[in-house]
Amino acid sequence: MSTTSDTLLEVKNLKVWFPIYGGILRHKIGTVRAVDGVDFELRRGEVLGLVGESGSGKTTVGRAVINLHKPMYPDVELEGEINFRSTDLPEKNLNGLSRKDMHPYRADVQMIFQDPFSSLNPRMTVQQIVEGPMKIHTDMGSSERRERVIGLLDRVGLQPQYAERYPHEFSGGQRQRIGIARALATRPNLIIADEPVSALDVSVQAQVINLMQELKDDFGLTYIFVAHDISVVYHISDRIAVMYLGNIVEIGSAEDVYRRPRHPYSRALLSSVPQPDPRSDKSGRVLLEGDIPTPLAKPSGCGFRTRCPIARPECANEVPQFQDRGNGHLVACPFVEE
Repeated sequence: MSTTSDTLLEVKNLKVWFPIYGGILRHKIGTVRAVDGVDFELRRGEVLGLVGESGSGKTTVGRAVINLHKPMYPDVELEGEINFRSTDLPEKNLNGLSRKDMHPYRADVQMIFQDPFSSLNPRMTVQQIVEGPMKIHTDMGSSERRERVIGLLDRVGLQPQYAERYPHEFSGGQRQRIGIARALATRPNLIIADEPVSALDVSVQAQVINLMQELKDDFGLTYIFVAHDISVVYHISDRIAVMYLGNIVEIGSAEDVYRRPRHPYSRALLSSVPQPDPRSDKSGRVLLEGDIPTPLAKPSGCGFRTRCPIARPECANEVPQFQDRGNGHLVACPFVEE
């Protein structure tokens, strides 16, 4: 991959492995290879969609970028590079940084969490929730913070008087808007959106996605948008990366991946999207046999070979490398048809 001056984030051979302990003496009995060698770049102002089944590692990638694993799981094994090029800070490999070393970068990399109910402290008012990052990362006074909170609430579609209310007084969609306002509080460059609409009603999903698109333009944001629904990802993303069992199997422009998927898994994922007319012809659907393997016992070579309709014996020998299919459309399979 070629790095340009517009590159905000560069991920190289990222691996996130969680050890499993057992027995009376709590000895190591296995390893969950949640992310097993991921590479991608993210340009400033771009939206990269990470899509895949549950267990594919997409959320783990997002949490690794914001360096949440080490504080939560001290024994986690981290490898690779997460090179972040901030506007005001020197370029840094964020992978595995200590809490102290990561602190200057937290204001520039924020996260919107999946569950709008558990991600907000029920004992804090909206004012306290949204201004919290400002207290840590800025030298703003209380009146200035109050003014900014009101402005952010207005920008995400909430009334100023809501600042004195508690999370339990809001609907799921309103709570997620509060979470978005909190993420914007420190004026970040990069936001990791971890399935931000999966817990919301369909009508509310569209509203939140439209809001995030507007905020991207207004605030000059860059997103990593994590989701399992490729149709949702398509509407907001500039590029889409499809993940399976800890690896990216296809990455390209949203139009290419959604309209012309090349990898067998991408095609199966796309064909699983519900159709408006259930009576429509289903002959083109791609049905996969079996379940996704456990990352505790990942298949050798290509991780998808146990379910792949075009698998060959040589697929078990080595992990497939990206094949360039033109226009930056990369596919990790040498056997897809031209």
